[in-house]
Amino acid sequence: MKKSKSTRRTFIKQSSAISLGFFGLQSFVMKGCDDKSSEVLQEMNMPYGQLFADEKKMLKLPKGFTYKIISRQGEKMTDGLLTPGLPDGMASFDGGNGKVIVVRNHELLSSDFGAAGKTNEVNPNIPNEKIYDLGSSKVRCKGGTTTFVYDESTGEIESSWLSLAGTIRNCAGGSTPWNSWVSCEETFVGKSKNLKKAHGYNFEVPATLTPSLADPIPLKAMGRFNHEAICVDPRSGIVYQTEDRNDSCIYRFIPDEKGNLKGGGKLQALVIKSKKKKDTRNWETAKMPINKRLEVEWADVKDATPAKDSIRYQSQEEGAAIFARGEGMWFGKNEIYFACTSGGAKKWGQVFRYVPSPMEGTDLENEQPGTLELFLEPNDRELLQNCDNLTVAPWGDIIMCEDRAKPNIVGVTPSGEMYRIAENIGKPSEFAGGIFSPSGKTFFVNIQHHGLTLAITGPWDRTKNS
Repeated sequence: MKKSKSTRRTFIKQSSAISLGFFGLQSFVMKGCDDKSSEVLQEMNMPYGQLFADEKKMLKLPKGFTYKIISRQGEKMTDGLLTPGLPDGMASFDGGNGKVIVVRNHELLSSDFGAAGKTNEVNPNIPNEKIYDLGSSKVRCKGGTTTFVYDESTGEIESSWLSLAGTIRNCAGGSTPWNSWVSCEETFVGKSKNLKKAHGYNFEVPATLTPSLADPIPLKAMGRFNHEAICVDPRSGIVYQTEDRNDSCIYRFIPDEKGNLKGGGKLQALVIKSKKKKDTRNWETAKMPINKRLEVEWADVKDATPAKDSIRYQSQEEGAAIFARGEGMWFGKNEIYFACTSGGAKKWGQVFRYVPSPMEGTDLENEQPGTLELFLEPNDRELLQNCDNLTVAPWGDIIMCEDRAKPNIVGVTPSGEMYRIAENIGKPSEFAGGIFSPSGKTFFVNIQHHGLTLAITGPWDRTKNS
């Protein structure tokens, strides 16, 4: 359905008058892509102004913003190993004295460029007990994480090292309130003649200033499935998880002891009370309404470590809702945002908002259930296409990385206005892992398929610019 120019202006006018909940976005739901793309861009709220190409024609950024490539695949790290390729999800931590600790995933398979190189030409010299899966001469488990310490005053990385080894395809994850990173394996491969252990788990990596390798302990109680991202509610310690499958579920993990993910707990899947096994994808018909808060409940996952990739199926039998490739997830101000990359009528992506119950995870939560809301489904690639990793800026905007050949970094304000922060115009590859430093001065992001990590600086705080 073609949208008129006046409809777009009405959206901007109405959305700017609403202060909470991103309610202005309903004007774009379930509608087709307008062929007047330039009008879309002209009428998008641009709090940072127009974007301009840099001299190398790699990025477009607003005036006053600059970027610096701070890490490249193949560079030698402090521990003597090489910076692995395919950087993905990241988290930042305050290291004190202007130092930022960044833990970074690498979504690597056996044939990719790992910390020991493409063909293990560098001797990693790592104790076997620090490698989750030794693999074989035919299959190397090159996935894992690196950690680097960045000095915001100089704009340089001071030190970097391999911090998790022996895993496979570490895609996204999430930070914890106790200064660690949970790295997620986006796979479900089993033990075989080439693999010593089963995969499809989460692993916890402490954020440290000194080089160290995390103990590679799989967090089995959190489930074995095609993991993508997690976030933690600091009030309850409950961990929420996405699953990267076209028919995925959303999960939560209630640890037996807050802050101790290794100590066991209960895994559950999200159920929408009004309709069991609710299909939220909106692929064929508009089954999931926009801006309507639906009460939820949670169904226990009976087998968290199945031999087959079946957690989502056993959960859906218990009424769990179905989502289209759950990916990025972040805890905002007492609410959780997560992206579904292929959701929506045109399969160009959705963003959901979950508000936990005040009694979340207790026997009393059904008295005031948590609520789920679909608040973003543009179905217009000029606004947003295939949102993947996302974060919440220090001033409340959602910042999203697109997963396409020439992607954008897109922001959404608390009043529902969408805008572009950056465009990749030089190196075809998705943006990945976008995060702010604790100070809010630096935005770190990866250009994944070229093995680059960038630091973008400028007058970030939108509230100061307006």
